[in-house]
Amino acid sequence: MREANTFDLSLLILLAIIWGSAFFNIKIATYSYDPFTLALVRVIFASIPLIFLCKFKKIKIEAFSKNWELYALIGLCNIAIPFVLIAVGTAKINSYLAAMLMSTTPLSGSILAHFFIKDEKLSYAKSVGVLIGFSGIILLFFDKVIINSENYIYALITIIGSTFYCIGGLLTLKLKNKKNENVTTSTTLWSVIFLIPFSLVFETPWNSSPSLISTLSLLYLGVVATGLAWLIRFRILTVNGLVFQTQVAYLIPVFGIFFGFFLMDEIITWRVLISLAIILLGIYIFKKNNKGLKFNGNRVN
Repeated sequence: MREANTFDLSLLILLAIIWGSAFFNIKIATYSYDPFTLALVRVIFASIPLIFLCKFKKIKIEAFSKNWELYALIGLCNIAIPFVLIAVGTAKINSYLAAMLMSTTPLSGSILAHFFIKDEKLSYAKSVGVLIGFSGIILLFFDKVIINSENYIYALITIIGSTFYCIGGLLTLKLKNKKNENVTTSTTLWSVIFLIPFSLVFETPWNSSPSLISTLSLLYLGVVATGLAWLIRFRILTVNGLVFQTQVAYLIPVFGIFFGFFLMDEIITWRVLISLAIILLGIYIFKKNNKGLKFNGNRVN
């Protein structure tokens, strides 16, 4: 892996901007689209460039091979369920809050790894990072302007969605010897299969009358924030490696707050800014002391 140059840094920032912008677009899309349909359209658009990528690189897509059960389970836990839960949660909370809650995924993953992976026990230093990071989240729940009796359940739903990313990431470790492009494409195809019946049966999207702005946001989520973002992520992983790519976690909530404040007129309080600083500090301490867990997952916001 080469040392990052200006172009590599630009791609990383672009990826953070795209993923940071996903949250306010999710919120706008929920004005007209129900969560199953929203998630379904996203993964359909995401699967198209991924399939072409595999064909171009001559990588076999193993979604329906002898290991199909694991691909299906990962597609359910790592894509379908979190996409739906995040859409449900973001519909009722500030979009930047969703970005902040989602940024703690590495911390949640470390807790699950401690209990379910033999060689991934939490050290003292990593535990400090986890505790600091989650203390920032707890502080948010004391800000009644942002989280109150009317929407706290949706904040919890968003956190649960983040937790499913962690579960999916741990399951993906079982396929660590498979090519990243194949794993992502195969699990995405399975997420499409899971979401189709729920969208058609429970939401009957053909009866909806979506607004233009919601439709544009949904197209952005599918084509740019999912499909294009995954291609950029693959390029960064291939050229610069996983450690460099994970630095995007520091930038996503920052851009989420920027877009929420300037484009959605969402209120930013002093507790939000302090919470953001605490969360990022926790993530920094954890990542600095994390030498083990390597998610080969396809987490997307």
